Amino acid sequence: MHTYLETERLVLRRFTEQDADLLFALHNDPDVMRYLNGGKPVPREQIVEETLPRFIRSGFFAAFGKPAGDFLGWFLLRPPEGGPADEPELGYRLHKAAWGRGYATEGSLALIDKAFGELGARRVFAQTMAVNLGSRRVMEKCGLRYVRTFFEDWADPIDGAEEGEVEYEVRREDWLARRRASTSTSTSTSTSASS
Repeated sequence: MHTYLETERLVLRRFTEQDADLLFALHNDPDVMRYLNGGKPVPREQIVEETLPRFIRSGFFAAFGKPAGDFLGWFLLRPPEGGPADEPELGYRLHKAAWGRGYATEGSLALIDKAFGELGARRVFAQTMAVNLGSRRVMEKCGLRYVRTFFEDWADPIDGAEEGEVEYEVRREDWLARRRASTSTSTSTSTSASS
């Protein structure tokens, strides 16, 4: 299977039609879906007929842990429908077993580097419910900054919807400045270590 991106502990690859069971299990964990649909079950037909074809088309990547190759969840990097091609959205959804272990940050940082380093992005952004503090912390660790709070018109609002959604972003110039800073830090560290 073609690898899209690899990090120290993760392998990301494109979804295939054989991944329906993996997605079905992930999207039917009430804790995983808490900030997405209130934890309601997602019918298998919806996964097979709607979700998986959309994931296969573009921008969604199945994430597997090294070395065992266990399915951890997925990451997203693609411009939203009708949005500018150089402003991809970053997202992720991981199994509970992968929470709190740094996978979301590791995968997100690698995708941000790919977006700016290879794909010519001008801006990478991410959105979540305002009450989803775990995701907000990951965004901040990845260098994204809070931009705005906005309110969606939900037909069937879930707990916390009244607090709104938040958007975070990192712009190309910030990413470049951070890379320069980390390069100069590692250069000065290695210089002082050798002197």
